[in-house]
Amino acid sequence: MNAKTEFIELVEGKEVKCAAINYQECWDKRNPDSLLPIGYDQEQYNQFIESLDYDYDNGYGGQSLFGTVWLKDGTWATRGEYDGSEWWDHHDCPEIPKELIGEPKIAN
Repeated sequence: MNAKTEFIELVEGKEVKCAAINYQECWDKRNPDSLLPIGYDQEQYNQFIESLDYDYDNGYGGQSLFGTVWLKDGTWATRGEYDGSEWWDHHDCPEIPKELIGEPKIAN
């Protein structure tokens, strides 16, 4: 899998607020983080995208790609993994239950 292609597919039609992604090869050989700060400009975005232009094994074995992508709509994506197979999980903020909305109640 190509990390750049995967990221572009993940954020298609969305506005990215910021992101932090790290590629970690087997045996804990850490590579530099790919970071996209809040308030980034187009040049920083282009550099971030190019820093993700590498292939990695997203199949079973060990997780290779780690990170979080924050979106301007208040949602975010994190890496999901099971037995080394990995993917991006997109998270929506859960609706607040109505019993948590309104006047605070004090238990006696």
